[in-house]
Amino acid sequence: MEFLKTSLQDAVLIDLTKFEDARGFFARTFCAEEFGKQGLVTSFPQSNYSYNVARGTLRGMHYQKAPHGEVKLVRVVQGAILDVIIDLRPDSSTYLKWEGFELTAENARTLYVPVGFAHGFQTLEDDTHVTYQVSHPYTPGVEGGLRYDDPAFGIKWPLPVSTISDKDAAWPDADPAAGIPI
Repeated sequence: MEFLKTSLQDAVLIDLTKFEDARGFFARTFCAEEFGKQGLVTSFPQSNYSYNVARGTLRGMHYQKAPHGEVKLVRVVQGAILDVIIDLRPDSSTYLKWEGFELTAENARTLYVPVGFAHGFQTLEDDTHVTYQVSHPYTPGVEGGLRYDDPAFGIKWPLPVSTISDKDAAWPDADPAAGIPI
Protein backbone atom coordinates (compact mmCIF):
# COMPACT_ATOMS: atom_id res chain seq x y z
CA MET A 1 0.00 0.00 0.00
CA GLU A 2 1.10 3.52 -0.72
CA PHE A 3 -0.05 6.18 1.77
CA LEU A 4 -0.52 9.59 0.12
CA LYS A 5 -0.96 12.84 2.03
CA THR A 6 -3.88 15.04 1.08
CA SER A 7 -4.29 18.80 1.45
CA LEU A 8 -6.25 18.18 4.69
CA GLN A 9 -4.36 17.51 7.91
CA ASP A 10 -4.38 13.77 8.83
CA ALA A 11 -6.55 12.65 5.88
CA VAL A 12 -4.82 10.00 3.75
CA LEU A 13 -5.46 8.52 0.31
CA ILE A 14 -4.30 4.93 0.00
CA ASP A 15 -3.27 3.34 -3.28
CA LEU A 16 -3.03 -0.43 -3.49
CA THR A 17 0.14 -2.25 -4.41
CA LYS A 18 -1.16 -4.62 -7.07
CA PHE A 19 0.38 -7.99 -7.89
CA GLU A 20 -0.86 -8.64 -11.42
CA ASP A 21 -0.88 -11.68 -13.66
CA ALA A 22 -3.11 -13.22 -16.31
CA ARG A 23 -5.95 -13.66 -13.79
CA GLY A 24 -6.05 -9.98 -12.82
CA PHE A 25 -4.48 -8.69 -9.63
CA PHE A 26 -4.20 -9.31 -5.89
CA ALA A 27 -3.72 -6.57 -3.30
CA ARG A 28 -4.09 -6.02 0.42
CA THR A 29 -6.72 -3.43 1.25
CA PHE A 30 -5.84 -3.27 4.95
CA CYS A 31 -2.87 -4.24 7.11
CA ALA A 32 -2.86 -3.23 10.78
CA GLU A 33 0.93 -3.28 10.88
CA GLU A 34 1.30 -0.94 7.89
CA PHE A 35 -1.45 1.38 9.15
CA GLY A 36 0.20 1.46 12.59
CA LYS A 37 3.56 2.43 11.08
CA GLN A 38 1.78 5.41 9.47
CA GLY A 39 0.27 6.45 12.83
CA LEU A 40 -3.23 5.55 11.62
CA VAL A 41 -6.04 3.83 13.51
CA THR A 42 -5.86 0.04 13.20
CA SER A 43 -9.14 -1.16 14.73
CA PHE A 44 -12.37 -1.15 12.73
CA PRO A 45 -15.15 -3.01 14.59
CA GLN A 46 -17.91 -2.13 12.11
CA SER A 47 -18.20 -2.40 8.33
CA ASN A 48 -20.91 -0.71 6.26
CA TYR A 49 -22.14 -1.19 2.70
CA SER A 50 -23.98 1.39 0.63
CA TYR A 51 -25.77 0.53 -2.63
CA ASN A 52 -26.78 3.48 -4.77
CA VAL A 53 -29.17 3.02 -7.69
CA ALA A 54 -28.79 6.28 -9.57
CA ARG A 55 -25.98 8.50 -10.77
CA GLY A 56 -26.07 11.82 -8.88
CA THR A 57 -27.19 10.26 -5.56
CA LEU A 58 -25.82 12.27 -2.65
CA ARG A 59 -25.20 10.95 0.86
CA GLY A 60 -23.85 13.31 3.51
CA MET A 61 -22.40 15.30 5.03
CA HIS A 62 -22.27 13.15 8.21
CA TYR A 63 -20.19 12.91 11.37
CA GLN A 64 -20.46 11.41 14.86
CA LYS A 65 -19.99 13.71 17.87
CA ALA A 66 -17.38 13.03 20.56
CA PRO A 67 -16.74 10.71 22.23
CA HIS A 68 -18.24 8.56 19.46
CA GLY A 69 -16.22 9.99 16.56
CA GLU A 70 -15.38 7.62 13.72
CA VAL A 71 -12.39 7.07 11.50
CA LYS A 72 -13.66 5.76 8.15
CA LEU A 73 -11.92 3.72 5.45
CA VAL A 74 -13.97 4.27 2.28
CA ARG A 75 -13.72 2.19 -0.93
CA VAL A 76 -15.82 1.73 -4.05
CA VAL A 77 -16.26 -1.86 -5.22
CA GLN A 78 -18.49 -1.06 -8.22
CA GLY A 79 -19.05 2.25 -9.94
CA ALA A 80 -17.59 5.62 -8.93
CA ILE A 81 -18.06 8.44 -6.43
CA LEU A 82 -16.75 11.86 -5.58
CA ASP A 83 -15.99 11.45 -1.88
CA VAL A 84 -15.89 14.75 0.03
CA ILE A 85 -14.57 15.45 3.52
CA ILE A 86 -14.60 18.63 5.61
CA ASP A 87 -12.19 19.15 8.52
CA LEU A 88 -14.30 20.20 11.55
CA ARG A 89 -11.49 20.13 14.13
CA PRO A 90 -11.02 23.67 15.50
CA ASP A 91 -7.38 23.02 16.41
CA SER A 92 -6.47 21.77 12.91
CA SER A 93 -4.45 23.80 10.42
CA THR A 94 -7.07 22.87 7.79
CA TYR A 95 -10.17 23.69 9.89
CA LEU A 96 -13.31 24.17 7.73
CA LYS A 97 -11.52 23.25 4.52
CA TRP A 98 -12.83 20.51 2.23
CA GLU A 99 -11.39 18.25 -0.43
CA GLY A 100 -12.95 15.80 -2.88
CA PHE A 101 -11.50 12.50 -4.10
CA GLU A 102 -12.64 10.37 -7.00
CA LEU A 103 -12.91 6.79 -5.78
CA THR A 104 -13.75 4.17 -8.38
CA ALA A 105 -13.80 0.40 -8.66
CA GLU A 106 -11.15 0.82 -11.34
CA ASN A 107 -8.65 2.91 -9.32
CA ALA A 108 -9.32 0.83 -6.16
CA ARG A 109 -8.30 3.73 -3.93
CA THR A 110 -9.19 3.95 -0.25
CA LEU A 111 -9.81 7.20 1.62
CA TYR A 112 -8.83 7.38 5.30
CA VAL A 113 -11.20 9.89 6.95
CA PRO A 114 -10.01 10.94 10.43
CA VAL A 115 -12.20 11.56 13.48
CA GLY A 116 -13.58 15.09 13.42
CA PHE A 117 -14.37 15.22 9.71
CA ALA A 118 -17.76 15.45 8.02
CA HIS A 119 -18.04 12.90 5.21
CA GLY A 120 -20.29 12.49 2.20
CA PHE A 121 -20.26 11.40 -1.40
CA GLN A 122 -22.03 11.73 -4.73
CA THR A 123 -22.30 8.81 -7.13
CA LEU A 124 -20.84 9.35 -10.58
CA GLU A 125 -22.36 6.19 -12.08
CA ASP A 126 -25.57 4.18 -11.72
CA ASP A 127 -25.38 1.04 -9.56
CA THR A 128 -22.52 2.21 -7.36
CA HIS A 129 -21.48 0.07 -4.38
CA VAL A 130 -19.46 1.63 -1.53
CA THR A 131 -17.97 -0.12 1.48
CA TYR A 132 -16.53 1.53 4.53
CA GLN A 133 -15.07 0.38 7.77
CA VAL A 134 -15.51 2.50 10.88
CA SER A 135 -13.46 2.68 14.07
CA HIS A 136 -16.45 3.15 16.37
CA PRO A 137 -19.88 1.53 16.09
CA TYR A 138 -22.70 3.83 15.06
CA THR A 139 -24.30 5.43 18.11
CA PRO A 140 -27.89 6.67 17.65
CA GLY A 141 -28.55 10.22 18.79
CA VAL A 142 -24.99 11.54 18.43
CA GLU A 143 -24.86 12.00 14.68
CA GLY A 144 -24.38 15.42 13.20
CA GLY A 145 -24.58 16.72 9.69
CA LEU A 146 -23.97 19.58 7.35
CA ARG A 147 -26.02 20.39 4.30
CA TYR A 148 -24.32 19.33 1.08
CA ASP A 149 -24.89 22.78 -0.46
CA ASP A 150 -24.11 24.91 2.61
CA PRO A 151 -22.62 28.19 1.31
CA ALA A 152 -20.21 28.26 4.28
CA PHE A 153 -18.22 25.51 2.54
CA GLY A 154 -18.97 25.97 -1.18
CA ILE A 155 -18.51 22.33 -2.12
CA LYS A 156 -18.44 21.86 -5.89
CA TRP A 157 -20.38 18.70 -6.66
CA PRO A 158 -19.85 17.41 -10.20
CA LEU A 159 -23.50 16.58 -10.97
CA PRO A 160 -26.97 17.86 -10.14
CA VAL A 161 -28.35 15.92 -7.16
CA SER A 162 -30.69 13.19 -8.44
CA THR A 163 -31.51 11.60 -5.06
CA ILE A 164 -30.97 12.68 -1.45
CA SER A 165 -32.63 11.71 1.82
CA ASP A 166 -35.00 14.16 3.49
CA LYS A 167 -32.68 14.18 6.52
CA ASP A 168 -29.59 15.09 4.46
CA ALA A 169 -31.46 17.82 2.58
CA ALA A 170 -32.68 19.36 5.84
CA TRP A 171 -29.46 19.83 7.80
CA PRO A 172 -29.29 23.52 8.88
CA ASP A 173 -26.71 25.99 7.62
CA ALA A 174 -23.50 25.87 9.63
CA ASP A 175 -22.33 28.87 11.60
CA PRO A 176 -18.53 28.50 11.50
CA ALA A 177 -18.07 31.58 13.72
CA ALA A 178 -20.06 29.86 16.47
CA GLY A 179 -18.20 26.57 15.96
CA ILE A 180 -19.52 23.21 14.87
CA PRO A 181 -20.06 20.73 17.71
CA ILE A 182 -18.02 17.61 17.01
